[in-house]
Amino acid sequence: MRDDDFPARGRRGRGKGRFDDDEPQFLKRGRPAEPVLTDPDPGPDDDAPGGDAWSTWDQAVHGPEPHPAWLVTELAARDTDLGVLKTGKEADVHLVRRAVPETDRSCLLAVKRYRDAQHRLFHRDAGYLEGRRVRRSRENRAMAGRTAFGRQMIAGQWAAAEFAALSRLWEIGAEHGRISVPYPAQLLGTELMLEFVGDPDEGLAAPRLAQCRPEPAELRSLWEQLVDALVVLARAGYAHGDLSPYNLLVHAGRLVMIDLPQVVDVVANPQGPEFLARDVRVVGAWFTARGLPADDTDPAALTALLLREAGIR
Repeated sequence: MRDDDFPARGRRGRGKGRFDDDEPQFLKRGRPAEPVLTDPDPGPDDDAPGGDAWSTWDQAVHGPEPHPAWLVTELAARDTDLGVLKTGKEADVHLVRRAVPETDRSCLLAVKRYRDAQHRLFHRDAGYLEGRRVRRSRENRAMAGRTAFGRQMIAGQWAAAEFAALSRLWEIGAEHGRISVPYPAQLLGTELMLEFVGDPDEGLAAPRLAQCRPEPAELRSLWEQLVDALVVLARAGYAHGDLSPYNLLVHAGRLVMIDLPQVVDVVANPQGPEFLARDVRVVGAWFTARGLPADDTDPAALTALLLREAGIR
């Protein structure tokens, strides 16, 4: 991610006036269709020379167009796994370099690989999956019963939900600002390839908000960015669902939201308002503990604002 990927932002005043009613309709309700999941079809020729893997671009669902200039889409490219960036209960994130041999074309990608159905933890799925339904009753019964097939369906839903949400939010951010997320490069089965947010020369990921100790001016700027991002989410009909200082990155003074597999449809999910309110409480408490006045982070006021923006009175 480059500094010039984001437009310069001035300070905005507090209150409802920051979110004008004449916002483009693009920021209101509506979302793209869920992508169709496909699984890799490994074969004897899948391994590229040197132990690398051939690019899977031609097999995958692609991110929003136009694709960023930095993204390598050539089918002759090879993917080299450089190691693990992050481990988690649901997925591991690897750092991968995609490069075209004998050229200077390369990019770094954060590759999120969901654990298989036997190793993922599903203790929190039920609440998040409310409002997400597939058309065939067999799949719904399998998911509800947590059969092996059902668990695989859930894993696919989480991957597809994250890809769809990132695609939608990246388009909004690219056109209107107010929210930053990694560019979702591609989705293949339950593997997501995302823009690497950090120092590409050193391969160092941007720090999480929880690791930062911002000065007062930066703290307020980050809070204002977060409120803007939450309003964008609400207007798109979403709550993050698991928002905390650990899934917000800070890169070149810019707040970047990550980890959205559990994204909640705040209208269709009966628990949507509760997830939204919890998101606000958790991040608001962090900012208050770092010195932002409690009146500025009032969770009740912000939750009420976001519910209005989502069309919930």
